[in-house]
Amino acid sequence: MANEKQYPMTKEGKEKLEQELEYLKTVKRKEVVERIKIARGFGDLSENSEYDAAKDEQAFVESRIQMLENMIRNAVIIEEDKENPDVVSLGKSVTFIELPDGEEETYTIVGSAEADPFEGKISNDSPIAKSLIGRRVGDEVTVQTPGGEMLVKIVAVK
Repeated sequence: MANEKQYPMTKEGKEKLEQELEYLKTVKRKEVVERIKIARGFGDLSENSEYDAAKDEQAFVESRIQMLENMIRNAVIIEEDKENPDVVSLGKSVTFIELPDGEEETYTIVGSAEADPFEGKISNDSPIAKSLIGRRVGDEVTVQTPGGEMLVKIVAVK
Protein backbone atom coordinates (compact mmCIF):
# COMPACT_ATOMS: atom_id res chain seq x y z
CA MET A 1 0.00 0.00 0.00
CA ALA A 2 2.94 2.37 0.57
CA ASN A 3 3.54 2.44 -3.20
CA GLU A 4 0.08 3.73 -4.14
CA LYS A 5 0.05 6.53 -6.68
CA GLN A 6 -0.21 9.99 -5.20
CA TYR A 7 -2.51 12.58 -6.76
CA PRO A 8 -1.28 16.16 -6.54
CA MET A 9 -4.21 18.59 -6.56
CA THR A 10 -5.38 21.92 -5.32
CA LYS A 11 -7.59 22.20 -2.27
CA GLU A 12 -10.46 23.21 -4.58
CA GLY A 13 -9.82 20.19 -6.80
CA LYS A 14 -10.03 17.84 -3.83
CA GLU A 15 -13.27 19.47 -2.68
CA LYS A 16 -14.73 19.02 -6.17
CA LEU A 17 -13.85 15.30 -6.11
CA GLU A 18 -15.38 14.96 -2.63
CA GLN A 19 -18.60 16.59 -3.88
CA GLU A 20 -18.77 14.23 -6.86
CA LEU A 21 -18.17 11.24 -4.56
CA GLU A 22 -20.95 12.38 -2.23
CA TYR A 23 -23.34 12.80 -5.17
CA LEU A 24 -22.53 9.35 -6.56
CA LYS A 25 -22.99 7.68 -3.17
CA THR A 26 -26.15 9.46 -2.06
CA VAL A 27 -28.04 10.23 -5.29
CA LYS A 28 -26.76 8.38 -8.33
CA ARG A 29 -26.34 5.01 -6.62
CA LYS A 30 -29.99 5.09 -5.48
CA GLU A 31 -31.20 6.13 -8.95
CA VAL A 32 -29.40 3.19 -10.55
CA VAL A 33 -30.76 0.70 -8.00
CA GLU A 34 -34.27 1.98 -8.74
CA ARG A 35 -33.70 1.58 -12.49
CA ILE A 36 -32.59 -2.03 -11.90
CA LYS A 37 -35.74 -2.72 -9.85
CA ILE A 38 -37.97 -1.28 -12.58
CA ALA A 39 -36.13 -3.20 -15.32
CA ARG A 40 -36.51 -6.48 -13.39
CA GLY A 41 -40.25 -5.94 -13.54
CA PHE A 42 -40.12 -6.17 -17.34
CA GLY A 43 -39.67 -9.94 -17.15
CA ASP A 44 -37.05 -12.21 -18.71
CA LEU A 45 -33.63 -10.80 -17.74
CA SER A 46 -31.80 -12.65 -20.52
CA GLU A 47 -33.35 -10.39 -23.19
CA ASN A 48 -33.93 -7.26 -21.12
CA SER A 49 -31.90 -4.36 -22.54
CA GLU A 50 -33.11 -1.93 -19.84
CA TYR A 51 -31.78 -4.29 -17.17
CA ASP A 52 -28.45 -4.70 -18.97
CA ALA A 53 -28.08 -0.95 -19.37
CA ALA A 54 -28.89 -0.33 -15.70
CA LYS A 55 -26.38 -2.99 -14.60
CA ASP A 56 -23.72 -1.44 -16.85
CA GLU A 57 -24.41 1.98 -15.34
CA GLN A 58 -24.22 0.47 -11.85
CA ALA A 59 -20.79 -1.01 -12.66
CA PHE A 60 -19.61 2.37 -13.97
CA VAL A 61 -20.87 4.24 -10.89
CA GLU A 62 -19.27 1.75 -8.49
CA SER A 63 -15.91 1.87 -10.31
CA ARG A 64 -16.00 5.69 -10.33
CA ILE A 65 -16.73 5.69 -6.58
CA GLN A 66 -13.73 3.42 -5.96
CA MET A 67 -11.50 5.59 -8.14
CA LEU A 68 -12.60 8.81 -6.40
CA GLU A 69 -12.09 7.28 -2.95
CA ASN A 70 -8.57 6.23 -3.97
CA MET A 71 -7.74 9.66 -5.42
CA ILE A 72 -9.04 11.46 -2.32
CA ARG A 73 -7.23 9.07 0.04
CA ASN A 74 -3.95 9.60 -1.84
CA ALA A 75 -4.38 13.32 -2.52
CA VAL A 76 -1.38 15.57 -1.98
CA ILE A 77 -2.51 19.17 -1.64
CA ILE A 78 -0.41 21.59 -3.67
CA GLU A 79 1.01 24.31 -1.44
CA GLU A 80 1.57 27.78 -2.87
CA ASP A 81 5.24 28.53 -3.57
CA LYS A 82 5.61 32.04 -2.10
CA GLU A 83 9.41 32.00 -2.22
CA ASN A 84 9.51 31.79 -6.02
CA PRO A 85 6.54 33.83 -7.27
CA ASP A 86 7.82 34.10 -10.85
CA VAL A 87 8.69 30.40 -11.30
CA VAL A 88 6.20 28.07 -12.99
CA SER A 89 5.12 25.26 -10.67
CA LEU A 90 2.19 23.02 -9.84
CA GLY A 91 -0.87 25.01 -8.81
CA LYS A 92 0.14 28.21 -10.61
CA SER A 93 -1.30 29.85 -13.69
CA VAL A 94 1.14 30.57 -16.47
CA THR A 95 0.57 32.92 -19.40
CA PHE A 96 2.71 32.55 -22.50
CA ILE A 97 2.75 33.56 -26.13
CA GLU A 98 3.71 31.33 -29.00
CA LEU A 99 6.61 32.85 -30.89
CA PRO A 100 7.02 34.55 -33.24
CA ASP A 101 3.53 36.08 -33.25
CA GLY A 102 1.05 33.84 -31.47
CA GLU A 103 -1.79 34.73 -29.17
CA GLU A 104 -1.51 34.78 -25.40
CA GLU A 105 -2.62 31.58 -23.69
CA THR A 106 -3.10 31.03 -19.96
CA TYR A 107 -3.24 27.66 -18.22
CA THR A 108 -3.25 26.54 -14.61
CA ILE A 109 -0.98 23.58 -13.98
CA VAL A 110 -2.71 21.00 -11.82
CA GLY A 111 -2.42 17.30 -11.05
CA SER A 112 -3.87 14.82 -13.51
CA ALA A 113 -6.87 14.17 -11.22
CA GLU A 114 -8.29 17.66 -11.79
CA ALA A 115 -7.01 18.46 -15.29
CA ASP A 116 -9.66 19.98 -17.56
CA PRO A 117 -8.29 21.70 -20.67
CA PHE A 118 -11.69 23.25 -21.41
CA GLU A 119 -11.41 25.13 -18.11
CA GLY A 120 -7.76 26.04 -18.75
CA LYS A 121 -6.39 23.44 -16.32
CA ILE A 122 -3.64 21.22 -17.73
CA SER A 123 -2.03 18.20 -16.14
CA ASN A 124 1.49 18.44 -14.79
CA ASP A 125 2.12 15.33 -16.93
CA SER A 126 1.21 17.12 -20.18
CA PRO A 127 4.01 18.05 -22.62
CA ILE A 128 3.32 21.78 -22.20
CA ALA A 129 3.42 21.66 -18.39
CA LYS A 130 6.52 19.46 -18.32
CA SER A 131 8.32 21.98 -20.52
CA LEU A 132 7.23 25.01 -18.46
CA ILE A 133 7.64 23.78 -14.86
CA GLY A 134 10.71 25.32 -13.25
CA ARG A 135 10.98 28.11 -15.83
CA ARG A 136 10.63 31.84 -15.08
CA VAL A 137 8.84 34.86 -16.51
CA GLY A 138 10.73 35.97 -19.61
CA ASP A 139 12.08 32.51 -20.46
CA GLU A 140 11.70 31.23 -24.01
CA VAL A 141 10.91 27.53 -23.98
CA THR A 142 10.66 24.89 -26.70
CA VAL A 143 7.61 22.75 -26.04
CA GLN A 144 7.28 19.26 -27.52
CA THR A 145 3.67 18.66 -28.54
CA PRO A 146 2.04 15.84 -30.50
CA GLY A 147 1.81 18.30 -33.40
CA GLY A 148 5.54 19.11 -33.27
CA GLU A 149 7.70 21.69 -31.50
CA MET A 150 6.57 25.17 -30.62
CA LEU A 151 8.55 28.04 -29.12
CA VAL A 152 6.82 30.02 -26.36
CA LYS A 153 7.75 32.94 -24.15
CA ILE A 154 6.47 33.03 -20.57
CA VAL A 155 4.94 36.44 -19.87
CA ALA A 156 3.28 35.93 -16.45
CA VAL A 157 3.07 33.49 -13.54
CA LYS A 158 0.39 33.78 -10.86
